Amino acid sequence: MATKSAMPHSPSALLTAIVKSLQNSIIPKTKELVSTGGSPFGAAVLTQSSLETVTASVNAFRESPLLHGETNCIREFFQTPAEQRPDASSCIFFSTHEPCSLCLSGIAWTGFPILIFLFTYEYTRDSTAIPEDLEILQEVFRVRAPGDTEEILADRPLYNRKNKFFSAQSVADLLAEVEDEEERGRLGGEIQKIREVYDQFSRDWTASNEQNPWQQHYQGHLV
Repeated sequence: MATKSAMPHSPSALLTAIVKSLQNSIIPKTKELVSTGGSPFGAAVLTQSSLETVTASVNAFRESPLLHGETNCIREFFQTPAEQRPDASSCIFFSTHEPCSLCLSGIAWTGFPILIFLFTYEYTRDSTAIPEDLEILQEVFRVRAPGDTEEILADRPLYNRKNKFFSAQSVADLLAEVEDEEERGRLGGEIQKIREVYDQFSRDWTASNEQNPWQQHYQGHLV
């Protein structure tokens, strides 16, 4: 059973806005990036009041390995003059893929109180041959307590979705909160179409790179 969210709008309104942001802003940018060998990761900032997209961005690894879709979006958001952008505390941060430890910290540090993501770490690992999002959380941040078995350690959450800095929720959980069956089906169909688009993005990207394309790009910045 999905946990009820404390979001400022109904799940249906939030999902409709996210689908619109993906279709009109994130996916076109991602399509262009993937066509040149870039990775299919993007993010957007939406206002809580109107659910309009303020900033949408994609991965910029060629400029810096730290400019993931989320951190690049944060950078572009804050490059807008302060008088022309809303306060981060009044916005929603959307990420196409569940944010890695770097991006989770970036979201916390910059004051976005609501995080919504489309694809899980497992999807990222399996579709793009990038296990590092999971591995860094597991190897660097997950600490074994005295007496922990491997099973207990494996079952421990990798981060707190509800914490002092932000509240995180997946699109799947948000969709499960839509009470109207017809509306839930409509939105589910739109989200499935988007998933198919990203499945193709992932296939195109991995086909144009080596077996582990992220390691290829990452190591290229270290030599």
